Amino acid sequence: MKVITFGEIMLRLATPDYLRFSQSQTLTATFGGGEANVAVSLANFGIPVDFVTRLPKNDIAQSCVMDLRKYGVGTDKIVWGGGRLGIYFLETGAVSRGSKVVYDRAHSSVSEIKSGMIDWNKVFEGANWFHWTGITPAISQSAAEVCLEAIKKANELGITVSCDLNFRKNLWKYGKKAGEVMPELVAGTDIILGNEEDAEMVLGIKPEGVDVTGGHIEAAAYESVSKQIMARFPRCKKVITTLRGSVNANHNSWSGVLWDGKTLFEAPTYQITHIVDRVGGGDSFMGGLIYGLLTYAGNDLKALNFAVAASCLKHTIYGDFNHVTVNEVEKLMGGDASGRVAR
Repeated sequence: MKVITFGEIMLRLATPDYLRFSQSQTLTATFGGGEANVAVSLANFGIPVDFVTRLPKNDIAQSCVMDLRKYGVGTDKIVWGGGRLGIYFLETGAVSRGSKVVYDRAHSSVSEIKSGMIDWNKVFEGANWFHWTGITPAISQSAAEVCLEAIKKANELGITVSCDLNFRKNLWKYGKKAGEVMPELVAGTDIILGNEEDAEMVLGIKPEGVDVTGGHIEAAAYESVSKQIMARFPRCKKVITTLRGSVNANHNSWSGVLWDGKTLFEAPTYQITHIVDRVGGGDSFMGGLIYGLLTYAGNDLKALNFAVAASCLKHTIYGDFNHVTVNEVEKLMGGDASGRVAR
């Protein structure tokens, strides 16, 4: 088995110790981006995975590639060109003050990618899964076109396609709305992940009777949304919804549901009371889900439970990447949340 992910990776510059941008005199540098985060999770779980993007020829981009290689992610399908690596700045919130992200990714190398720059036949050799997110088509018209190019080729080759709808309102700046671009891409997708905001803002599908501000979400309310998605996109075989209840910036409830067209599977709910870093939480869920669907074939509930447990653990880890092992995830799945020292 082999997975391909495609999208943008950025330099992440974050304020330390919950400081505000106006307070901090230093910024901690790491790398991250939705599809790269998924790739790192899969590599940590032992799944062969290649991350595909376009990077500029400079030392910062080379450092980024070295970082990916360190985790076992394949980088030989990356194409080179353009002028810059995108950047995002992160201010981590606390209690009632939410986190903030400021993007500096205009004219990044991948935003200026063009159709034909990537040989998708070569990229997909030996692959059986392709993953993309709604972030890539939001970057630019040309990035959306290349993403569609990849999806169509994957469909032609019989490769399973998954997506995280991942609506980012601050990215759709090139004159088109998500609802105008995304449906054509989603139509070629087999496994769809999203949350209540994604479904509404990307597909115009709104759940009923759901309150995400009080720390509790009624999972059964998402069955109607899943049915609507499957009715609109007949290729879709599974719809997965992450369920995050935000009590405050440091305390979230976290779970998920999976609809396979007949049954709504619901994972246990975790109370994450001391969040270290929630950025990349959804990506760690997706990485866990792909691993689970590939490894526990035919057991959708176990795959879902693995995804929720993996992403629960991600909230305890600094940075975009989820540095956890299969054993650690399965330990939590088994009910051991003690956090005791392993000796």
